[in-house]
Amino acid sequence: MHYETRKAGGVKREDKPVLDAVALADLCLQYLAENPEELANFMGYGGYDPEGLRRSVGSPQLRAGLLDYVAENEPILLAVCANAAISPESFMRIWHRLNRTL
Repeated sequence: MHYETRKAGGVKREDKPVLDAVALADLCLQYLAENPEELANFMGYGGYDPEGLRRSVGSPQLRAGLLDYVAENEPILLAVCANAAISPESFMRIWHRLNRTL
């Protein structure tokens, strides 16, 4: 049998997908859904009842609220980032871009 080797440049590796606000908000909501006490705290923070939260899933308003809530709560920020294997700095860079004022 004959095996060929390829140059390192010939093998394509999969890179991590680029995170954006939508992906981060999904990670935040997933974390909160797995932690009911924190979910209740977020709902109080955002003024959501269970039905209102369900209706808001995917909306820009909920997305912004999730990112703000997590950015302002360091223990949750660290937990979300650890669970997703991303750095808190990456999360905060995206949050900052969304909240930049000119």
